[in-house]
Amino acid sequence: MLITNLTILVLAGFVGYAVISKIPNTLHTPLMSGTNAIHGIVLLGGLIVIALSGNGVFNKVLLVIAIAFGTINIVGGFLVTDRMLEMFKRKPQRPKDGEEE
Repeated sequence: MLITNLTILVLAGFVGYAVISKIPNTLHTPLMSGTNAIHGIVLLGGLIVIALSGNGVFNKVLLVIAIAFGTINIVGGFLVTDRMLEMFKRKPQRPKDGEEE
């Protein structure tokens, strides 16, 4: 069972890398927003599981770590998305020399 799960994890990593490496840079911002939504669902699932789990300390520690990393990923993703969208906003025009505002 462990070997099967590890094989699936490794194969999913390779497939994910192959798919992501072919994405053009112009699609990065919309995909980042979608990924943030997915991580929000994962974070909510982790919170529900930790609330309902009565299984040992080790499982709860793993869940807390997963929730912490998910939160960091969501916040970082929104910061990166906001920064990328900021690049597309028009900058205010400066008055030319000799002109008043």
